[in-house]
Amino acid sequence: MRLRNVPGARDVMEENPYVYTEPKGFKGRWKAEFGNDHPLYIEIGMGKGRFITENARLHPDINYIGIEKFSSVLLRGVQKQNELELPNLKFIRMDAEEIEEVFDSHEVDKIFLNFSDPWPKDRHAKRRLTSTRFLARYKVILKKGGFIEFKTDNRPLFDFSVESAKEAQWPIVACTYDLHNDAALNEGNIMTEYEERFSSMGNPICKYILKYPED
Repeated sequence: MRLRNVPGARDVMEENPYVYTEPKGFKGRWKAEFGNDHPLYIEIGMGKGRFITENARLHPDINYIGIEKFSSVLLRGVQKQNELELPNLKFIRMDAEEIEEVFDSHEVDKIFLNFSDPWPKDRHAKRRLTSTRFLARYKVILKKGGFIEFKTDNRPLFDFSVESAKEAQWPIVACTYDLHNDAALNEGNIMTEYEERFSSMGNPICKYILKYPED
């Protein structure tokens, strides 16, 4: 269960140079903010930040932005970045529903979705980050030819996500229901905190890769 009430976390977010709490003014300007023309990868719902931080460390030629709604969760990633000071890693505290207000058309090269909230009740399906509603948002901000990578241990959510991709006509270029036993897709895999926990319990990890749909 996510922590949502760490005293002082919100103040840290407001003051930290790696965190944007009012990011809408940077729409279309993220390359300038990083100071280079490198590709831009974002993780929506980054949790404590292990996945995106390790990616940024391993790939200095790619800019990364981790997005998280809750200051108390984002705090862990910010603390690690304070130690590492990676020049290609920044964070945004925001609700994912505002994503089109923060990134310009075709500004993002790749989107990561890892162990997203399943919102199990049917009436909340539109809130799932892999719903057709969100896929429409991603189509606006993602570059043509860009990719979405999604991982979860929640099989009902994954089945829903596969069907949503088909409904929205996003090509599924890779798909597995047991990532850690799929040699091709597991190569270079960086585990999130949830992935490590759930896989240690014997839960198979599902993953798909979507490619920007051709017009």
